[in-house]
Amino acid sequence: MKVIVVNDHLVPDGGADVAALNSAEALAAAGAEVTVFAADRLPEADTRPRPYRIVSTGQDDLARGHPIGAALQGLWNPQAARALRALLAAHDPADTVVHVHSWTKALSSSIFPVAPQAGFKQLLTVHEYFSVCPSGMLFNSQTRRICTLQPMSLACLATHCDARRYAHKLYRVARHAVQEHVGRLPRQVDRFLTISRLSQQRVAEHLPPGARFSPVRNPIEVGPQLPPADPGAGRAFAMVARMFAPKGWEVFLEACERAGVPALCIGEGPDRAALQSRFPAARFTGQLDRAGVVAAVRSARALVLPSRWVETQGMVIAEAAAHGIPGLASDVCGGGEAIEPGVNGFIFPNGDVATLAAQLRRLADDDALARRLGAEAYRRFWADPPTHAQHARELLQVYRELLDERAAAPVF
Repeated sequence: MKVIVVNDHLVPDGGADVAALNSAEALAAAGAEVTVFAADRLPEADTRPRPYRIVSTGQDDLARGHPIGAALQGLWNPQAARALRALLAAHDPADTVVHVHSWTKALSSSIFPVAPQAGFKQLLTVHEYFSVCPSGMLFNSQTRRICTLQPMSLACLATHCDARRYAHKLYRVARHAVQEHVGRLPRQVDRFLTISRLSQQRVAEHLPPGARFSPVRNPIEVGPQLPPADPGAGRAFAMVARMFAPKGWEVFLEACERAGVPALCIGEGPDRAALQSRFPAARFTGQLDRAGVVAAVRSARALVLPSRWVETQGMVIAEAAAHGIPGLASDVCGGGEAIEPGVNGFIFPNGDVATLAAQLRRLADDDALARRLGAEAYRRFWADPPTHAQHARELLQVYRELLDERAAAPVF
């Protein structure tokens, strides 16, 4: 089995990159011959051996390139298409699949027609919603609400939903139009891989009726199993996320303030200064390394993920559970699918500060409840941990299905 993993970055710049590169390593460990096709280069100082081959176009991320050149590259990147075509020319469609994770930050939608034209089966993991939405989130960052408009409709085009300026929205609309009509996405995808039921339902609303899905859990990287932490001894409620509107930081901090409980804020982002000014009692740590995040989460009473958009997963809920820390999540967060309310955590309605505050106060007042929820979260996680090996097995099963379909297809 040979797998071409397509991803904007070799150096992680977000959760999708981490998932893509972890997936490549897991597949290689399972015996697949893996090539990672990306735009950027590894830093010269990074000499860590990888279990996969790397093919890079040697291009900058759009955010670091010349504004005009980056804008054109984001619309259509012919260099990436040529490089992928050359890579596939050395492979056989009978035993090779192409698995796309990300493309909007460097590679562009120019990559999507290449594999089908050469007879290869192509898969796409739904980390966000760029396959159907110009902004990639189906979320209005101005109103801070889930978007209910049909993507690319007149109402969509007339609505300023971007976190920055309306001009950015118009660029994303142009990029999406090229993606849809020239890149022919989503029609060029043979299988969509989803990491939560919520995200599958959400993206399916905007895909052609014949779109096919396979659920595949993301691997959760938590290291060796440690003894559970003691949430009953913790006092602060933690949140770990990028600090921008879709993550729901204001909901979390307002609820902590209303409940009178300490808030531990871990992460960076464009909204940090405003949040820190508005909520001076909260503790802001900034960006922490993995060990720092683990230590902070293990010291907490619970971990909160109040996502305002339909987040495809939100792996921090599972990561907290691996340490015996219960989770509280909004009802539009894919990570909340692992929570059984009152058993290993709590679920609250999207944006409902009052309900979240009541749940925080209840946990703050009851050490035994915090310990019971944390113990059950820990037990459930380690009873069926989403390991790299399990992730690779699930992927390889889907790949085999597609290759078997190709072999059985009539030849004209």
